[in-house]
Amino acid sequence: MAEDAVSVIPARDSCVLRYMLEHWAVARPDADFVRFWPGEGWSYAETLARVQRRAAVLQREGVKQGDHVLCWMGNGPDLLTTWFAINYLGAVYIPINTAARGRPLAHILDNADARLMIAEPDFLERLSDIATGKVERILVTEAGDLPPVAGLSLSPLLDPDTPPPAESLALERPIEPWDSQAIMYTSGTTGPSKGVVFSYVQLYTMGPDAFDCIAQDDICMICGPIFHCGSTLYVYAMLALGGSMAMIREFKTGTFWQAVRETESSVVLLLGVMANFLLKAPPTPEDKDHPLRKAFVVPFGEDAPKFRDRFGVELYTVYNMTEIASPISAGPIHSGEDDLGLAGRPRPWFELRVADAHDQEVPRGEVGELLVRSHRPWALMKGYYRNAEATVEAMRNGWFHTGDAFRQDPDGRFFFVDRMKDVIRRRGENISSFELEAEVVAHPDVKEAVAVAVPSAHSEDEVLVVVTPVPGATIDPEALTLFLAERLPRFMVPRYLRITDDLPKTASGKLQKHVLRQDGVTADTWDREAAGLKLKR
Repeated sequence: MAEDAVSVIPARDSCVLRYMLEHWAVARPDADFVRFWPGEGWSYAETLARVQRRAAVLQREGVKQGDHVLCWMGNGPDLLTTWFAINYLGAVYIPINTAARGRPLAHILDNADARLMIAEPDFLERLSDIATGKVERILVTEAGDLPPVAGLSLSPLLDPDTPPPAESLALERPIEPWDSQAIMYTSGTTGPSKGVVFSYVQLYTMGPDAFDCIAQDDICMICGPIFHCGSTLYVYAMLALGGSMAMIREFKTGTFWQAVRETESSVVLLLGVMANFLLKAPPTPEDKDHPLRKAFVVPFGEDAPKFRDRFGVELYTVYNMTEIASPISAGPIHSGEDDLGLAGRPRPWFELRVADAHDQEVPRGEVGELLVRSHRPWALMKGYYRNAEATVEAMRNGWFHTGDAFRQDPDGRFFFVDRMKDVIRRRGENISSFELEAEVVAHPDVKEAVAVAVPSAHSEDEVLVVVTPVPGATIDPEALTLFLAERLPRFMVPRYLRITDDLPKTASGKLQKHVLRQDGVTADTWDREAAGLKLKR
């Protein structure tokens, strides 16, 4: 490897979890590392002690450097301690979505090659009727009566009262930046989920190296699940900085601002519909009475600038996927930059291309697939675990193929348009489902919306929009259609509307558009043509 290539890999002490935690436990022993809400808080010194005690438990279970360990828990002290303890031993951390069950769960257990799992007891019943792969033993986070799981040994997770001697946790060799830190499973919206193999370099590039706007004196609110890379990278960013974070079990609209105020959080990532849910809550005189100063809103929809203006925060966004490392970012975003779908400009180490089906770059302004490659070794995924075919397909021609449709403006900024498979073709026009959904949720009675293509007898596609109402609201399909007709080109206004209480989602909370496409026009779908509603030309 050339000398200049080596120089862009962060040093071992700067990006490997074990060494960063040990450094800050000496340099800032009494500084807050994490504030659990509601609940306790830990300093850096206490965090290290807890992690070492948990690592001793895993070591007694036979966990060695390079081993795979499954972690099936929601946000909280046990999950954070277990994740850090796995990496402290140089083992590979494999988080499981707390909503996983059935065949998708069995697939992960079969694919992961892990002998040991640490889990919350409430999840164990889901293992009773599926194959559990190579798992032999489960450590359960709470003592008490444990439901039997055929073929598996179960016991309570009991940490020692005092940290073990340092020499007992010594490593066979140093943990290197290019070693595997984790395997994270994608949501599997159209097929079995794939295990993305992370290096420490990738996680460092994805998080700590990406956020110049976050400082050591910030407190970062972790309100999304840590089994998702979107929250993991912010945890890692605060650890690398020697900063502080707050952690809540799960995002809830009704308690979000209370948690922000009581933990004094100054930074937050709002993923998916979180910002929209907070905006749908009635305004109050306290909307700007909080310590939050910076919000990352991902993706950057129509609700983002409204959130900035209503709650008085600086606005940022970042584009990322589990397989890459935050290659595009923007912020602080001012009112003149409120462009729907804004992702920003490329970060150092990355080269981007908006390309056609043959990987040829398209002219600026045109839509194509976003391709990514990195000048920093190990900054992208190592590959999909035990899935060489999918790895080769994703990385063909030396570029990672995101599957996302993008465009680049004359100023060099990149904009998300849609997932490639979700673009709708109607009457000779391409429709971004992302842009259409942003207009639909702008209606005050709509909580969530999904736009999909359905077959048409006369044109390429017709447009179906499936919506859920905000609590206490009733959606009138004709009124919603007229609302959209005032805001959209005629070809984008949906012909079909369906109102439902819930939308199909993966275990990661991602919308399953393929399910709605397969369902198509159901008996309870409203059809504006059948209703005789004519739109003005």
